[in-house]
Amino acid sequence: MPEKNIEFGKFGARGIKGADAVARQLDALAGGIATPVTVKRGLMARLHYLTRTPHARRAAREAGLTVTDRTLKAWLDGKRRPTAANLARIDAAYRVVRRQNVAKHLLKRLHRDGRGTRVEIHPVNQSGVDQRLSRVIEFRTLNVRRWDRIVTTWAADDAHGLEAAWDDTIVDLGSQWGQYEYVTNVGFAA
Repeated sequence: MPEKNIEFGKFGARGIKGADAVARQLDALAGGIATPVTVKRGLMARLHYLTRTPHARRAAREAGLTVTDRTLKAWLDGKRRPTAANLARIDAAYRVVRRQNVAKHLLKRLHRDGRGTRVEIHPVNQSGVDQRLSRVIEFRTLNVRRWDRIVTTWAADDAHGLEAAWDDTIVDLGSQWGQYEYVTNVGFAA
């Protein structure tokens, strides 16, 4: 594929994959519990979120939180503390379940009755690149009308699918789309 970066950062450019920036922005829009899982308040909030309904418990199990009901009750009662590995599983399960729960609402807000959402794409940071090797990459805006595939792959935590969906979206930038595989930031609101 033209413009695919094989050795990104070799000459000092800094940035992240565009799909990762989109996922980060969608996570910010989805909101959630700000307190870290390592703090009792954050742990309890996540556990309550994951266990408040039978549907939430089922989704948590599918997301990888496979502990016995007895262990879960001991955590909720404060009689036992999860191990570091279980804290990571709780946080990951919370993130997946939260994404699934807000995806439909977020999709509706991003579509805006067919008008789409304006996306700002900030190019890579080339401050560390030798002047002779740097290239001119402008700040770009793009109106995205098709969010279904992007939000669906994000909600499913499918990194490869999200990258493919984002690559198909930035093709609308024209012949320069390959320059935006890596970016500093992708910003949009919903």
